[in-house]
Amino acid sequence: MILEELKKFKVILASQSPRRRELLQLMGITFEVVSADLDERFDPSLKGSEIPEFLSELKAQHFQHLYDEQTIIIASDTIVWMNDNALNKPQDREEALQMLQTLSGQTHEVFTAITLVMGKKKITRCDCTKVKFQKLTTEEINYYIDHHAPFDKAGSYGAQDFIGLIGIEHMEGSFYTVMGLPTHLLYNALKEIIL
Repeated sequence: MILEELKKFKVILASQSPRRRELLQLMGITFEVVSADLDERFDPSLKGSEIPEFLSELKAQHFQHLYDEQTIIIASDTIVWMNDNALNKPQDREEALQMLQTLSGQTHEVFTAITLVMGKKKITRCDCTKVKFQKLTTEEINYYIDHHAPFDKAGSYGAQDFIGLIGIEHMEGSFYTVMGLPTHLLYNALKEIIL
C-alpha cells in the first residue's frame, strides 16, 4: 500500500493551514511543515483553476532546491470563484463581511490545486466543488466573523465552521476540496510520483 511506500521518503507540507495538516494526518501520512511568506499576486488574466494551480506551483517550487530527490513537497492553494472573480483571503473585517454577503443565497465554485514536487518530477492537479449557500442574515455573518476569525480562509469561510454548518445548503463535489485539500487527488498523485 502507498502508506508503506511513503515511509521511504521525507514528506514536506508547504502550508501553515491547520486544515491541511489535519487532513494529511487523517490520511496517515507522516510529514513536516514549512512555510514561506511569498508574494501571492497573480496575473489578472488567470481564470478559475489557473489561479490555484499557479500559486500551488509557486509554493512548491520555492522549496524545491532546499531538499534532496527523496523528499516529496506538497503545496496547495484554494480560491473561491464567483461571477468571474476570485475571492481570496479577506484583508479585514469589512472585506470578510462583503464576501459573505456576496456568497449568501448564491452558488459559487471552490477550486483547490495541489502541486507535488520530488526532484525533477512535478505533478499539479486541481479539483472543483460547487457550493450553494442559503440566505444568511447580517447577524449570522457578524457572529461568524466575531467568533471564528475567517481571515486565513479563501472566500472568508470554512465549510467545517459555524457558517458552513448553518449556511451550506448543497455541495456538488468533494467536501475536502472546500476544506483546502482534495485528498482523493493527493492520494493518486502520491502514487504517481513515487511509483
